[in-house]
Amino acid sequence: MKKVKFIYNPSAGDSAIIDKLDGIIKVYQQKGYAIFPIRLDDIYNMEKALEDINCGYSHILVAGGDGTVDLLINQMMELKVDLPIGILPTGTANDFSKYIGMPIDIIDACRQILVSRPMKMDLGKVNDRYFVNVASTGLFTDVSQKTDNKFKNSIGKLAYYLKGIEQIPNFKKIPVKITSKDAKYNGDMYMILVFNGRMAGNIELAYRAHGNDGKLDVILIKAESLVELFPLLIKFLKGDHLEEPVGLLYFQTDELYIETEDNTLITDIDGERGPDFPLRIECVKNAISVLGVNRNVLSIKKNLLRRKA
Repeated sequence: MKKVKFIYNPSAGDSAIIDKLDGIIKVYQQKGYAIFPIRLDDIYNMEKALEDINCGYSHILVAGGDGTVDLLINQMMELKVDLPIGILPTGTANDFSKYIGMPIDIIDACRQILVSRPMKMDLGKVNDRYFVNVASTGLFTDVSQKTDNKFKNSIGKLAYYLKGIEQIPNFKKIPVKITSKDAKYNGDMYMILVFNGRMAGNIELAYRAHGNDGKLDVILIKAESLVELFPLLIKFLKGDHLEEPVGLLYFQTDELYIETEDNTLITDIDGERGPDFPLRIECVKNAISVLGVNRNVLSIKKNLLRRKA
């Protein structure tokens, strides 16, 4: 019987995973798998969860938010573990699982994983930390870090928005210098997001991104007056902000360098605290194998790019 390591965060999202445990085990057993569950908590962390990972497991199943997936990826890269992973949509945002086309229903997601073939996907890397979805800095980008887990679990994504509103009084211009072979910028910004995926806060911001093209998608919101930002907001709502961008800098690259004189500025990686400045951000092509990827999502993406070209 094949073995699968199942790592789950019981407090992710609305803790829906707890009620689905029996269903997950049933689906896997029906497909001939013995499932070995690991419950993450303050004592049993990701390092302990992977202690026996070289003992014949066929793949890793993970249930948690983007932050949990980020922890898993970083531990796998540190241990040089090369196993396919399946990602269940059980966190508050689930931006990466949505990007790869996972069903919202956890049991349906398991079935999709079990009938799929692994697909090679890129990772982003900031200094010595990896990210699967997005690295960011500036206004609103550390909302997940500042939002209490109990608050997130009680009212879900609304908690992020409420926490974001609290930051409006701190709206300020941030000096930054961006260096890349594909673009350069030396001026003020409000925020910068570097995508390996496409979504942040359930909004498809980097809709031109492709998770296995060896490129990261960079979106920098320039620090202009709020009046000048209003047309950009409209374009964001329409989903065409990357077409003839005004008020932002957008480019694709495999590497960039970010510096700032603002020593209060912190970074965010998939909802977790990231490294300190300066930042060297790069794309690590085909770094992981992911199960359950809806290949039609990538086909739709290719058609979208062809249509907008």
